[in-house]
Amino acid sequence: MRRLVTIFLATLLIFAILTGFGCSNKKSADYEKAAEGEQFKPPVSGEEYALIRTNMGEIKVRLFPKQAPLAVQNFVTHAKQGYYDGSTFHRVIYDFVIQGGIPKGKTQGESIWGKSFEDEFDRGLFHFRGALSMANTGQPNTNSSQFFIVQRDDVQETVDGRSIFGYMKASGWPEYAIEKYKEVGGVPSLDGKYCTRVYPDGNVGHTVFGQVFEGLDVVDEIAKVTVDGSGKPRVDVIIEKIEIVKMP
Repeated sequence: MRRLVTIFLATLLIFAILTGFGCSNKKSADYEKAAEGEQFKPPVSGEEYALIRTNMGEIKVRLFPKQAPLAVQNFVTHAKQGYYDGSTFHRVIYDFVIQGGIPKGKTQGESIWGKSFEDEFDRGLFHFRGALSMANTGQPNTNSSQFFIVQRDDVQETVDGRSIFGYMKASGWPEYAIEKYKEVGGVPSLDGKYCTRVYPDGNVGHTVFGQVFEGLDVVDEIAKVTVDGSGKPRVDVIIEKIEIVKMP
């Protein structure tokens, strides 16, 4: 009897490994069709987008209110109220991200609700180069006002000496996402916790709610500024204003 139990548990373990330790591997033709290319479509007429004006140039970002309604509402409301005006990209890491969202004169920011709000992980949005995403404290559902833009233009191809793309495939990332990461770069370890087995450091993932469609050259220039040991630019990179603009 004990031997049968052992065999049964071993079989379950093998199955878990092959299926990504419980991560969703659900795929369908409809999903793949819906997800493919959606993040990189330009805004259509009448759609609102974010125009981030900085002292180093302008960045235009398409927003995804259907996929991440809370994050977009929070960002858009703050922007319209001038919450981000005069603030800075306070954390810049070359070949990774540029981060902002703390109002001028403050050491921390908060959401429009005065408290943290929950993560919104959409299986069609990923941390490709140019993704706009919510920063958090490293714990689930700790979104406030801070955001970042992914700047990396390639992908770290190995984790513990093994192919990251192999990990991703085994753990449920759609084939389209894997191929797009290869094409444009980005940071898949920031994705909404597809599987802790892939990144055992406990990364909880982040909420993607936008995508740069113009101004990635400005993002790259910001990422090149000289920073101190904490990633703070030695000369301020100022977010002069974030405007919410309707596409003509």
